[in-house]
Amino acid sequence: MDLELLLASLVFIVPMCFTPGPNNVLCAAHGSRFGFQATLPLISGMAIGWSSLGLMIGAATAMIERYEAAFEALAVLGAIYIAYLGVKIAMSDTSKDAEINGSLGVRTGVVLQLVNGKAWIHFLVLMTTFGGVFGNEYPGKVALVMLNLLFGLPAVMTWAAFGYYLSKLFTTKQSARILNGFFGIALIGVSIWIIAP
Repeated sequence: MDLELLLASLVFIVPMCFTPGPNNVLCAAHGSRFGFQATLPLISGMAIGWSSLGLMIGAATAMIERYEAAFEALAVLGAIYIAYLGVKIAMSDTSKDAEINGSLGVRTGVVLQLVNGKAWIHFLVLMTTFGGVFGNEYPGKVALVMLNLLFGLPAVMTWAAFGYYLSKLFTTKQSARILNGFFGIALIGVSIWIIAP
């Protein structure tokens, strides 16, 4: 194992996991709306989807890099899906009845990773630049994905907790609408950032 390359990969992984992106903003929005505990299924789906995407990209990095047009189309699809989630959150009903039926689960977390442009870019850079940190064979790529998950899970959990605690400050129906609007607009902003040149 190359310790210098490991340190460099951590310098890349930690900020990428903790900075705003579709997963983090959605976890904050969901945590504020439904609570931290109800966000755990969404987080589980994200972890499954994120890790699966990383393993797939680790296995197919060279091929994926060759098809730039397909990658760009995926980024646009991802941005549209993320914007859709943003609109859904911004316009969501703040009543307690809506909370019971409206929470996102494992499936949404997994599907989001398939169209999450930030996740694709993250793993493409991780695998092409730091892919040899644990060796150049596939088990080394698996170890790198697990290292990434070690920081990715606490990141989305931190954002979900942040959203939950924000909701405690915004307790009226009107302030809950404002908070939903803020998180919805933030997700729409992330979707624009994904497709902006």
